[in-house]
Amino acid sequence: MSAAPQHPTPAPAWLSEPDDANALADGVWPADAARDGDGALVLGGVTATELRERYGTPLYVLDEAEVRARARRTLDAFRAAAALHGVQARVYYAGKAFLSTEVVRWVTEEGLAVDVASGGEMAVALAAGADPSRLGFHGNNKSVAELERAVAAGVGSIVIDSLVELERLAAIVARTGATQPVLLRVNSGVHAETHDFLATAHEDQKFGFSLEDAPAAVARIRELPGLSFVGLHCHIGSQIFGTAGFRESAARVVELHAQLLAGGEIPVLNLGGGFGIAYTSADDPTPIEELAVGIAGAVAQECEARGIRMPNLAFEPGRTIVGPAGVTLYEVGTTKPVRLDGDATRLYVSVDGGMSDNARPALYGADYSARIASRRSDAAAALVRVVGKHCESGDIVVDAEYLPGDVAPGDLLAVPATGAYCFSLANNYNFLPRPAVVAVRAGASRVIVRGETIDDLLARDAGVTAPTEGNA
Repeated sequence: MSAAPQHPTPAPAWLSEPDDANALADGVWPADAARDGDGALVLGGVTATELRERYGTPLYVLDEAEVRARARRTLDAFRAAAALHGVQARVYYAGKAFLSTEVVRWVTEEGLAVDVASGGEMAVALAAGADPSRLGFHGNNKSVAELERAVAAGVGSIVIDSLVELERLAAIVARTGATQPVLLRVNSGVHAETHDFLATAHEDQKFGFSLEDAPAAVARIRELPGLSFVGLHCHIGSQIFGTAGFRESAARVVELHAQLLAGGEIPVLNLGGGFGIAYTSADDPTPIEELAVGIAGAVAQECEARGIRMPNLAFEPGRTIVGPAGVTLYEVGTTKPVRLDGDATRLYVSVDGGMSDNARPALYGADYSARIASRRSDAAAALVRVVGKHCESGDIVVDAEYLPGDVAPGDLLAVPATGAYCFSLANNYNFLPRPAVVAVRAGASRVIVRGETIDDLLARDAGVTAPTEGNA
């Protein structure tokens, strides 16, 4: 096991002690999250205590109305921003953030297309009844089988990520007689101001083509009869606030777009996603309407400067749609005060999940917030670190938070803004089963992804001897 990380100060500079350690910060929780008369957290009209009693913990809770509202708002924002310049916008839901058949149905019913990044994600989208022509297929190492499935299904666009993939796809369409629309992913060289592992447009990484190499790749696409080049794709990273990075990236990609027009029309420019959300009260994400107007305006300005027609736009938000709709519920198992340098004390609060249901703090140092969900407390706020039950000192759920100082075993704890990349990254470390996903709406709840059991995990172990008649 690794050594415990060193923290020179008890609390990070951004974290302020709250006046009320029961309060639910605006923008971090689902819009309708509240407390009932007994102080229990209410999500989608259902109390957290009722959810624990019915489904157990850990538990992913997803507010259906919040997902749908955010999908509608995002689509409306980009359509309106594009219309200001006489073009159209398509919004793809980035399925990697959270994917299940129910969520696919929610977002497609609200008018979104779906972006998938593997054969498995494509299978989920198709099983949900998504229109194949409104799917976009990403990935830096799509297999022959995955590409064959995408072409056979009639996937609307495949985002080409390498010359190897280009030739692989060309062979498939030549053999099948299909015509496949494709985009080319390019790296604009703009490095998003975020964690290095979340920034995906600089040159030294696995995705896409450099701006210098892209023209040759597009020329190759255009000479192949089974491939139809419909546009460029660029994604600069994730959890981004503000429009500065998108504006600079747009300028560089529009310049390439303008050069490529000599070879034919290019109807689409896809600028990806990566729009940030609030994980804590200190976060101040840019409203989606402001982002949409700023990005569309930047593209329009760059096109006007070059005297070219503005293409239709496409975007791929995921986190901003599903992230704030998710809350993870845990039960507190143990608490332990730990003395720090300078006689300060931090209270460690251990819960019944951890890095198996939320790997982001361990992967990226991601910050989250938390609240007691089963009751309200008048106790003074105490600095806590919420940790999981895994055999790793880096198994941290919430690195620093203020909770009522009487937090105790048996309390129900809620961590908001866990709708994106928690379920998607879930694992079975230490043989913990992955939690169920429950949707809440209008006072009702239902399972949309079944939780695992120990029996499920043992069923995959080929060394387990099945019981036979007589010794069962």
